[in-house]
Amino acid sequence: MSVPPRAVQLNEANAFLKEHPEVLYVDLLIADMNGVVRGKRIERTSLHKVYEKGINLPASLFALDINGSTVESTGLGLDIGDADRICYPIPGTLCNEPWQKRPTAQLLMTMHELEGTPFFADPREVLRQVVAKFDELGLTICAAFELEFYLIDQENVNGRPQPPRSPISGKRPHSTQVYLIDDLDEYVDCLQDVLEGAKEQGIPADAIVKESAPAQFEVNLHHVADPIKACDYAVLLKRLIKNIAYDHEMDSTFMAKPYPGQAGNGLHVHISILDRDGKNIFTSEDPEQNAALRHAIGGVLETLPASMAFLCPNVNSYRRFGSQFYVPNSPCWGLDNRTVALRVPTGTPDAVRIEHRVAGADANPYLLLASVLAGVHHGLTNKVEPNAPVEGNSYEQNEQSLPNNLRDALRELDDSEIMARYIDPKYIDIFVACKESELEEFEHSISDLEYNWYLHTV
Repeated sequence: MSVPPRAVQLNEANAFLKEHPEVLYVDLLIADMNGVVRGKRIERTSLHKVYEKGINLPASLFALDINGSTVESTGLGLDIGDADRICYPIPGTLCNEPWQKRPTAQLLMTMHELEGTPFFADPREVLRQVVAKFDELGLTICAAFELEFYLIDQENVNGRPQPPRSPISGKRPHSTQVYLIDDLDEYVDCLQDVLEGAKEQGIPADAIVKESAPAQFEVNLHHVADPIKACDYAVLLKRLIKNIAYDHEMDSTFMAKPYPGQAGNGLHVHISILDRDGKNIFTSEDPEQNAALRHAIGGVLETLPASMAFLCPNVNSYRRFGSQFYVPNSPCWGLDNRTVALRVPTGTPDAVRIEHRVAGADANPYLLLASVLAGVHHGLTNKVEPNAPVEGNSYEQNEQSLPNNLRDALRELDDSEIMARYIDPKYIDIFVACKESELEEFEHSISDLEYNWYLHTV
């Protein structure tokens, strides 16, 4: 007789508590629309109850703007009495928080309706619904993220960030030399603690590289044959980096463009697809001749304008774009070409994959991947052929054509019939309402630049 799933999860809790008698508290975590982790902290004695009955959190958690305020036009706030839904643990995510002074564990949660069905507005559920369409075809998605971030000083200058002083030299970095090992050495204790913390938490991070701006770094995650788990890892990695940096008396930021004139923070995702026999359907000696690869690329490129609001969800997101920073601004693809939106690395035939290079590190990984996979599925099932691959500098061959601001991106998403077939239109309405609310507040603010330009000159 099979063991009921709830009992299996209770066994997970029992084994963890037995192995870690020192743990005092458990943080129950759930990622909101912006990928911001929210939740509750409980004592260890309450963990079994969480596994048995879940915890209640308001549905409005998924209608919060970037400042954590409920956007009432979503209909998930006062209109439903700010009612609760129930959140259950995600198996395999219970682990220690290595930065805590008081031993604390963490556990990812996902929201459900009170009768048990998944809650439609949980970004994890948005992704699950897209992944289910691949399950119907007998296909498995392999995914891996590359996450860029800046270490920054805990002291801002006039409200603006600055690089942190090196614990080694005491100097603030100014180097823009990509892959420079010496810059890794300047922050070696913090970065090594990130990798060791990731290992302790079961996050498959395998490398940190110096990126092309002062105190900017990239963490690479191993690919996993579970796209939802790949997003879980990305969310937890961001939280780990933030807390490890703080433990080293620094801050970190995943803001898309924290410094004018410097590279922004990207969130690239690598995707391959396995058939029922576990073979990569993109495998090929000549990727241009692989029909499945071409069709997947064609679908992603066709849906790229409608995906931009998920890939670049904030006003600041669009400041990342520029040819000098290798951020593509047109729907194009190429072989081993870092100037295009979709790069196909040219390694061994069985390692052929799509590297999606458009999204910023401020994107919600679940929504990012849901929109990309919607394009992949659309391309595969409709045999969408892409244009020819770009050779050389795509910025010199293709004019900027993707939405270059949040308002246009939201319009593209709202009007997309293809996206509405993959992502619940009710969720699209909620997402657009939240982002339009942020836009309205942003557009009513007056910047320092406006005062400098206009206060005494007009």
